[in-house]
Amino acid sequence: MAESSAAANAPLAMTLACPSPVTDSGHVVMGHGSGGLLSQQLLERSVFQRFRSAELDERHDGAVLSFAGPVAFSTDSYVVSPIEFPGGTIGELAVHGTINDLAMCGATAEVLSLGLILEEGLPLATLDRVLGAAADACAAAGVRVVTGDTKVVERGKGDGLYINTSGIGTVHPRAAIRASRMRAGDVLLVNAPIATHGVAIMSVREGLQFETTVTSDTRPLHRIVRALLDACGEAVHCLRDATRGGLGSVLAELAQQGGVGMRVRQAALPILEEVDGACELLGLDPLYVANEGVFVAIVDGAHAEAALAAMRGAAGGETAVAIGEVTADNAGLVLLESAIGGTRIVHLPPGEQLPRIC
Repeated sequence: MAESSAAANAPLAMTLACPSPVTDSGHVVMGHGSGGLLSQQLLERSVFQRFRSAELDERHDGAVLSFAGPVAFSTDSYVVSPIEFPGGTIGELAVHGTINDLAMCGATAEVLSLGLILEEGLPLATLDRVLGAAADACAAAGVRVVTGDTKVVERGKGDGLYINTSGIGTVHPRAAIRASRMRAGDVLLVNAPIATHGVAIMSVREGLQFETTVTSDTRPLHRIVRALLDACGEAVHCLRDATRGGLGSVLAELAQQGGVGMRVRQAALPILEEVDGACELLGLDPLYVANEGVFVAIVDGAHAEAALAAMRGAAGGETAVAIGEVTADNAGLVLLESAIGGTRIVHLPPGEQLPRIC
C-alpha cells in the first residue's frame, strides 16, 4: 500500500520540483531582476566593482549627501538605438548627458544615480562594455555614482537597454543663467561643429559608408562652462545644450521663452564637411540634427571676445565661433540669413527627423 501511495505521488513530486536557476547563460535573464541571487551576482559583476564610492558601498536604496552652497538637480533617460555607435555607447552618453544638463545651469556635477532597464536576452558582454564606458566617463569627469536601480523586462519590450541618470551639481558662484536675462546685443556662441552625433547614429542604423568615419561628439561640458563662467561670470546670460532637436530647436525655444529675436548667419554655422555632405545626401537639415557635445552660450556682446577666448582654451571648445546675435525686433523668432542672401524663419520642428537619437 505504501509503495502504491509513493508511486501515485511521484508525478506530483516531479511537477513541484524547482529547476536550478540559469547563472551562466551569457545573457540577461528574467531572474536578474528578481532581487535574489542572480540580481546580486549581476550587480556585483557589472555595477559595484565599476562604480565604487563610499555611498554606493552602503548598498542602500538612497544616499545621504552634504553640499556647501546652492546645488542644481537634473534627471534624464536615454533610449538611443543602437546602444553602441561610432564614438560611444549609451553608457557614456547617459553620464555626459546629465553632467551637461547640470552644466547648462552653471553647475559642476558631483554625484549621479544610475538606473538600468535591461531587456531579457541582452548579452552580458554588451552590458559590460556599456557600463565600462559609463564608469570611464564618470572617472574622467570626476563624478561618482552614489545610488541606482536595476530592472529586467521581457524579451522584445526593452530594445536592449535603457538608462536613467539623475545628478546633483554645485553651482558656480557667478552663475546667473536664465532665458529672461537675454538682451538685444547679446552674442550667440557655439562651442563645436553641429549635427555630428545624429549622423554618426544614422550611419550605423542605415549602414551608410563615408570616406571618413563620422563619430559621435558625446563629451562632458562642465569644464568648458566653468572656464566660461570664470572668465565672464554674470555676462553669461543663458546656456543650453543642443541635444534632441538640434541647434535650431534650441534657438527657437529660447527666443520664445525670452521674448527676444535672434539672427543667425548660416555661413557661420560650424559643421564638418563630411557631416554636411551626409545631411545633404539624406535630406536632413543639420540645424535639427541632434548633438551630444554642443551648447550655445548667449553672452553680453561686450564680453563676446573674452567668452570665445575662454571657450577656445578648454577641451571641446577649440573651434568655438559666434553665429549670430539677439535682436530687439521680431520677438520670439529666429531668422536665418542664408549663404546666398535670403532669410528664413527657424521654427520648432513638428516632429523628429531621426528617432531614438539620445
